Amino acid sequence: MNFPQELKYTQDHEWLRLEGDTAVVGITDFAQKELGDIVFIDITTVGQHFDKGEVFGSVEAVKTVSDLFLPVAGEILEVNPEVEKSPELVNEEPYERGWMIKMRVENPADVDALLSADDYQQLVGA
Repeated sequence: MNFPQELKYTQDHEWLRLEGDTAVVGITDFAQKELGDIVFIDITTVGQHFDKGEVFGSVEAVKTVSDLFLPVAGEILEVNPEVEKSPELVNEEPYERGWMIKMRVENPADVDALLSADDYQQLVGA
């Protein structure tokens, strides 16, 4: 399993990469393996503000639907158009082309409170 060191992680299996005051968010390699074949991404929250931990969308796999939780407070700026058309990218490249959203981070210091790659790896027992 892949745990990129430069990313931050949540206990709900999302990852975050900070780029200035914008963050790219997706689900982890562990999460996509647990879900199985992803067939649909449902994120209709562009332009909306959410607090940390609030549901901003869902991901549907062959056998289940799972909520997506925002890692830190902020506004959803963009949904990845590639995963809307080809949701299997989340299975194939969860940290690259399979990202879910870009968001404006309300307080960049909140990112520091997220899990490191090593902490996340311990959480999932890998």
